Amino acid sequence: MSDQSEMVSRVMTWLDQAGQTAMGWLLSPAAWSQFALLAVAYLAARLINGRLAPLIGTMLAPAADKTGSLATARRFALLFVPVLLPLIAYGLTAVGEEVTRSLFGSGEVIAFGKRVFLFLAARQFVGDVLTDGFLRLLGRYVLLPVAALYALGLLGEITARLDATVVALGNINFSVLSLIRGVIAGSLLFWLGSWSNRQSASYIKKQNELRPATRELAVKAVEIAIFGIAFLLLMSIMGIDLTAAAVLGGALGLGIGLGLQQIAANFVSGVILLIEGQTTIGDFVELDGGEKGTIVKMTARACVLETFDGRWIVVPNEHFVTTRVINYSDQGSANRYEAAFSVSYETDINRVPELIAKAVAALPFVLALPEGPECELKRFGESTVDFSVEFWVSGLDGGKNKYLSPVLFAIWNALKAEGIEMPYPQRVVHIKGGSGG
Repeated sequence: MSDQSEMVSRVMTWLDQAGQTAMGWLLSPAAWSQFALLAVAYLAARLINGRLAPLIGTMLAPAADKTGSLATARRFALLFVPVLLPLIAYGLTAVGEEVTRSLFGSGEVIAFGKRVFLFLAARQFVGDVLTDGFLRLLGRYVLLPVAALYALGLLGEITARLDATVVALGNINFSVLSLIRGVIAGSLLFWLGSWSNRQSASYIKKQNELRPATRELAVKAVEIAIFGIAFLLLMSIMGIDLTAAAVLGGALGLGIGLGLQQIAANFVSGVILLIEGQTTIGDFVELDGGEKGTIVKMTARACVLETFDGRWIVVPNEHFVTTRVINYSDQGSANRYEAAFSVSYETDINRVPELIAKAVAALPFVLALPEGPECELKRFGESTVDFSVEFWVSGLDGGKNKYLSPVLFAIWNALKAEGIEMPYPQRVVHIKGGSGG
């Protein structure tokens, strides 16, 4: 209750002082002369801005079809043109304040006007320059109130008051000012870190001369470096001794050693996968448990496989290091497949290998290297003679490249054209015994 009474008393005292100051300005000829100087400074700023803004716009505006970092920087600089007017007025007013104080020893009115121009520049900056939603929110609720308090001459007093108010968190004491400063700085730093991370990741992923695994490793390394630096800067801004962070790191390491072994193993396995490059995004793999799919994403903890039916399988990185993994894409794009078929026992089987190999070799997707199609006799079944043809293709079957189906069609058509029968199971039933009389 006493704190509220003290706050009300301070506000009333400030209002009373503000009223007295305003009345003093209204009754003082020196104050009126300073008001006149403010008006002249504003009119001169409008005149200068009217000439300067179009010139700057013409110089900075890139062609509509221009892209790249330089064109982006020039377009970004154009956003600051609306801030020129209040900034020019602020500069002219600052010069007028120095002249007034040197001649008359007084300049409170013109100093107040200078701070108001700075507030208008901040308002213009938030309204026209900041396009990001988070930055605009921060500008509206942090920058503008701070600029308004500075314009009214209350910023120093409020800052001292917040600095004197201490909050205890366990054995650590913080002033309210340091907490507010830490929240604002942390928000800015981690927004800047996220933006830098997006830009660097986009740049790295465009470097096609690097292997996909190397690009992913570089993206992760840059991300860790950016946010690590942001964290250290935040600790320094808040005035926290980094030895405390070292103690926290030791405790975290102990926690990993005791309870987070699996997470740590997956993280280390992910780094190993990225460094070795034997498994990367775009590879088609088969795990020891029978799962098959294309790697579409690699994170610090797991890899994501997309199966041919569109399902996603999340596989911990450790499985790729500690178990057997078949990578169909690791040794190149050529893969060998086998198509099985059968003919009847009435067939001259000596004709079949050459006939089928020629038919399969005629398909446009079948490769001649490393070797052409090869038809082999597999076994003599109960009612069929079983063959298979092996062939090489560039790609993987079972997904968008349906290789096996055209090969089976080619086998069917080749056999039918030669009059060779593909038998179906037949059974001969013998009935013993006669009918009773």
